[in-house]
Formats: sequence, C-alpha cells, structure tokens
Amino acid sequence: MRKIIFASNNQHKADEIRKVMGEGFDIITLKEAGIEIDIPEPHNTLEENAREKSMVIHKMTGLDCFSEDTGLEVDALFGAPGVRSARYAGDLASAEDNIRKLLMEMRGMTNRAARFRTVISLVLDGQEFLFEGSCEGAICEVASGTDGFGYDPVFVPEHHDKTFASLGLEVKSAISHRKIAVDKMVHFLKHIENNH
Repeated sequence: MRKIIFASNNQHKADEIRKVMGEGFDIITLKEAGIEIDIPEPHNTLEENAREKSMVIHKMTGLDCFSEDTGLEVDALFGAPGVRSARYAGDLASAEDNIRKLLMEMRGMTNRAARFRTVISLVLDGQEFLFEGSCEGAICEVASGTDGFGYDPVFVPEHHDKTFASLGLEVKSAISHRKIAVDKMVHFLKHIENNH
C-alpha cells in the first residue's frame, strides 16, 4: 500500500479525501506524521500555494506527499475571495466571519455565479504533478445547513437547490471540486502502480 503524506492539518479535508481515495492508499496527515508546522500560503495562485506545501513536506521527509489549495471564485467580485478564501475577513477570521463578509460584499448583486476550484500538487520521488477540479454553482443570500465547512453554507452547486452544507457529505463528496481533483490524482497513481 502506497503511503502518502497529505500536507495539511485540516481534518475535514483529510476525511473527505480519504473517502474519495478509498482502499489502497495509506493517507497520513501532518499531525499523524508527527510534523508540527504551519506552512505559509504567501502566493497569488492556488497552484503556487499547493506547490509550496508539498515541496516543503517532501524536503522535510523525503516521502511522497500531496497538498491542495482551494479557493472560492465569485464572478461578480472578479474572482475574489479566490486564493485568499480562508483569510478573506482577516488572517484570524473564522468561516462565519468570511461568510459574513462575502454576503455583505454581494448584497444586492444579481449575478451570484461562483465556483470552487481545487489544485492538488503531488510530489512523487521528487517530481511534481498537478491536478485540478472545479465545481460551478452560485452564492445564496442566506447561509443554511450545518454539514461541511468553509463556505459550504452559502454555496449552491449547479443542478441542486440546496447548499453544500445542506446536501450533506455523501452528496458533496460525490460532486465536489476536491473529488474531481482527487479522482484525477487517484487515476494517475493507479496508472503508475499498474505500470511498475
């Protein structure tokens, strides 16, 4: 079984990714690997932030690892909050703070189109591979639902009439941006395993 470090301490993301990857992979979080660092995300693109995290952990451990960066891109806000999604309302902002700021910025706007975009940087034997997934949808006017995290209570994915936080983890895991990106990575990893 291939052991891969997921360069994150976000348990929600780790659970979601393990669910998508299924059997055959031993995914360990930074905490489980005994790594107690917070890796900065100083860059202007999701790609560069994901790369920063995976490269730092690979250099520290020498092990295969991957990391991801996800952003919510709102058309009417010219792609904001984007790469600053987690810190939209400030460096120590909570998810609720970020949602409050987003809904305030969008008050009265009719164009609510948005998408979640995830970029994964996978480092295998020192070589980097990138995978991307996105999920189109819209920002609703009032937060609803308690499942999920981040902006899930205000994001309604295409072809649905409920937010990610109301649809529940099962549905979200089946259609999310992260699932699309992780599926691409799993397909790639299985292809490598089969050709060894």
